[in-house]
Amino acid sequence: MKYYAIIVAGGSGSRMQNVVAKQFLLLDGKPILMHTLEAFAACPLQPELLLVLNIHQHQYWEELCRAHSFTIPHQLIKGGEQRFHSVKNGLKAIKGKGIVAVHDAVRPLVSLELILRSFEAAEAQGSAVAGIAPTDSVRRIGPDGKTEALNRNELLLIQTPQTFTTEILRKAYQQPFRNEFTDDASVAEYSGFTINIIEGTRENLKITYPEDLEIALLYKKKGS
Repeated sequence: MKYYAIIVAGGSGSRMQNVVAKQFLLLDGKPILMHTLEAFAACPLQPELLLVLNIHQHQYWEELCRAHSFTIPHQLIKGGEQRFHSVKNGLKAIKGKGIVAVHDAVRPLVSLELILRSFEAAEAQGSAVAGIAPTDSVRRIGPDGKTEALNRNELLLIQTPQTFTTEILRKAYQQPFRNEFTDDASVAEYSGFTINIIEGTRENLKITYPEDLEIALLYKKKGS
């Protein structure tokens, strides 16, 4: 079986209050994106790495690779207008059948164990989407601005990797883009496919705000 990892790095990083896109910010002396690629490169299944990046950032990324002597093989692919289109561009680069994991570039602490479980579960069941149970109380905001409590035991916080057979993901991404397509699971589900959940990890956080970078560094030092 052939394995692939599409690393989606399209974010501008506006919420990080930084002119540098968040995937390029340094974590423990190295760009976040390099940590993410290293995590998948360490997988014994040897997935082919496809990095989807805004075309205007390709040269900058290549300069970073030279500056940090980063030599992990990966294919650089032009990003799209939305995450949906970026994943679709990544899929176009995959020939033949296999298992493909789609992962946020700014989740650099994804564990090898989670990556392996994701590939194995998707190969067995067609899909594998990482999720964790919320620990905070949760409320829904209605159209009138009023809120109502939800049962957190019935909710999941969804992460990446989100892993599928190439047949499922290709079919799902043939449909037109919709605003409610926030991840691959929502795209596949809208096409009628069942989404199988696997347990994610608390450490697999998505770096979105400045404090997330500090938390990620603490996790990384704890794990080293």
